Amino acid sequence: MANPNARDTKLIQYLNEAYGKEKELETALEAHIAMTTRPPYKKRLREHLKETKGHARQLKTRIRELGGKAEAGPVSSGPGPVIEAASAVTAVASKAVAAAQGPLHAIRGTGEAEKMLKNAKTEYHNEFEEIATYTGIEALAEAVNDKETAKLARGIRREEERMAKFLEKQIPQLAKAVAKEEIPAAERRNGASRSRSRRSSSSSSRSSNGSSRASSGSRSSGSRASSSRSSSASSRSRSSSSRKSGSSSRAKSSGKRSGGSRGSSSKARSK
Repeated sequence: MANPNARDTKLIQYLNEAYGKEKELETALEAHIAMTTRPPYKKRLREHLKETKGHARQLKTRIRELGGKAEAGPVSSGPGPVIEAASAVTAVASKAVAAAQGPLHAIRGTGEAEKMLKNAKTEYHNEFEEIATYTGIEALAEAVNDKETAKLARGIRREEERMAKFLEKQIPQLAKAVAKEEIPAAERRNGASRSRSRRSSSSSSRSSNGSSRASSGSRSSGSRASSSRSSSASSRSRSSSSRKSGSSSRAKSSGKRSGGSRGSSSKARSK
């Protein structure tokens, strides 16, 4: 078979990246299914494992139709022996990564519910990675007028989106199960009452501070009013004193003028 052209080589590269991820997730899903005890969740994981294996088969077929070889990595063209060797290495590496994650996932979490919660979060992350991968493949295929590859990518993407929606609903349920499993009921109930108590205490403190400020303001206002009244009284007193002083001065002046007048009259009569 002739080597693929530039168009098909790029498509094969992207399809092989998706194929490698699907094969990796097969191993991860098998490990998660073994750890899952919630029947609805376990059932959906089993269904998705079947879908994942189906995706890998579909991708492998399309890669061959384009003249490539399905492999768990980006190597897609070159001399036959090189492709085979690279495929073997990448496939083993991909499986090793997935296999190593299984035992690690089995020991993470402080309890059964939390272990499932962490697995669900990992699965949710993987679904969106795959959605992005297939969105890119679909767009690339449409750009180079490969309707068959675009249709394949669109169909797989929709299945990944359905699984992501399931996990989105499952994660809150698992988080609540963690709370029920690991936090005593009294603490779960009292959490709300303590929160209300803190809010009430805070409100009371603010009210007390407001009253204190109001009282302080009132005293300050009273002090200012008293000072103002005292100042006003002092001013009136100084004004009254000033008027009295003025009256006394006028009286003295009038007396002097009267005395002078009488003296002149007496001198006139003596002459």
